[in-house]
Amino acid sequence: MYNLPKLNTYLYILYSALKNKIHSYFKGSSTISKDRLVDFILKDFPELKESSITVYLSHLKKDEIIKNPSRGIYALKGKKVYTPDVDVKLKRLFNKIKKEYPFVDFCIWNTKWFNEFMRHQPFKFYTIIELDKDVTESVFYTLKDSGKQVFIEPDTETFDLYISNSDDVIILKHLISEAPLNENGKITIPTIEKLLVDMTIDVKIYAAQQSEIEFIYENAFEKYEINKNKMKRYAYRRNREKEVTNLTDLTLAKIK
Repeated sequence: MYNLPKLNTYLYILYSALKNKIHSYFKGSSTISKDRLVDFILKDFPELKESSITVYLSHLKKDEIIKNPSRGIYALKGKKVYTPDVDVKLKRLFNKIKKEYPFVDFCIWNTKWFNEFMRHQPFKFYTIIELDKDVTESVFYTLKDSGKQVFIEPDTETFDLYISNSDDVIILKHLISEAPLNENGKITIPTIEKLLVDMTIDVKIYAAQQSEIEFIYENAFEKYEINKNKMKRYAYRRNREKEVTNLTDLTLAKIK
């Protein structure tokens, strides 16, 4: 444990109590702001001054209980940030679209990213590109002209006839506004929160994952930092908040 030579016995007891309580402040959230964290602590320890809380937070960091991934933001130590492998093929495809349409917002990923969370490994994968609706058709023809197998928002019949038994398929989807995205080496990809929500809703595209959806959620939440509130907001924008929230709460109850 980090040495606290300047704390008297009373303050040391307070620190120990705070250390035992700190995890509860992050329930349902992978990160929280310092202001919000201070508010939580003051409710449980009203005798503390904010200056003392700042000192305690510093000790908690040195004790590797919490971490400070960015200015004014705290997270629990231990779980990793989701950083999937963006292979050369995805990078080339992303850069091709970016070059042709430099002002278009879009993200890219591959369904094989779910394999690390699954018992049974699918052998068919799809590259997913989500982009502004106004340019979807233009990007479709750009990729089609370069010899790609590409489909726009395919329905069940299209999946059964043309996609399910094909290799190297690209699926274009309309990007939901304010969808949670990340940058990975200058490549825009969905966050893990977005992946889990989309998998729950888009059962055609993620048919291979449906039989293991609860198992996937449990593995993802146990291994990575996941912001429940971010999932809830995105699910709300997709009009499926209740379903995603129920599944998330069930998962959190199992892994406590």
